[in-house]
Amino acid sequence: MQLLDLTLPTPEENLALDEALLDAAEAAGEPREVLRLWEPAAPMAVVGRSSRIDREIHPDACRQLGVPVLRRISGGAAVLGGPGCLMYALVLSCQRRPTLRRVDQAHRFVLGTMAKALARRVPGVCCQGISDLALEGQKFSGNSVRCKRDHLLYHGTLLYDYPLDLIGRCLAMPPHQPDYRDGREHGAFVRNLPLSAGTIRRALIDAWQARELLEAWPQQQTARLAVEKYASAAWNDE
Repeated sequence: MQLLDLTLPTPEENLALDEALLDAAEAAGEPREVLRLWEPAAPMAVVGRSSRIDREIHPDACRQLGVPVLRRISGGAAVLGGPGCLMYALVLSCQRRPTLRRVDQAHRFVLGTMAKALARRVPGVCCQGISDLALEGQKFSGNSVRCKRDHLLYHGTLLYDYPLDLIGRCLAMPPHQPDYRDGREHGAFVRNLPLSAGTIRRALIDAWQARELLEAWPQQQTARLAVEKYASAAWNDE
């Protein structure tokens, strides 16, 4: 697996790069797998592909706080990123790993691998709900998936030093909740993982054996998507 540890200057570019990596793998005509790691320079809210912003976001609070609201290509509910939240993206080959063509198996495989790697550093890390990682019943990682013909994009958040009060100020209660949440508000449900960003990075790189650096990432496609899609009100506000 190739490794790309790269944060671009804007939220739009960073979301675009995840999509561009998936598109590049599909266009290659052969299996390609990449682990990307990045961390936003400022808070950002990201809703799922089919999310209704008025149900999942407090837009007035986001505007007052200067938190942009963008839409990603994968499903799931709204998340917040920013300093103190390591973001990751995996592009995986369904030709190499045929079971990943089933979304439930993709969740199980990716989150199982992540949980095992992190539990070596913090015992008790486990998978919860459909697509969460949790510790002692509190969520620190939300994840989602986008499938194409021969590859999928699996990406998510890893809170380690995030201002948790910001989550309740910017995000509404999600319309669909896992049973283990038990109706808890964000402040009681979400937590930081007690590891440094460097330790989490090393754990993920080791878990996915991402030893080869990806030198030539899809810069032109990323720039095009950032402008034409992720900076577009037609995409973000739909």
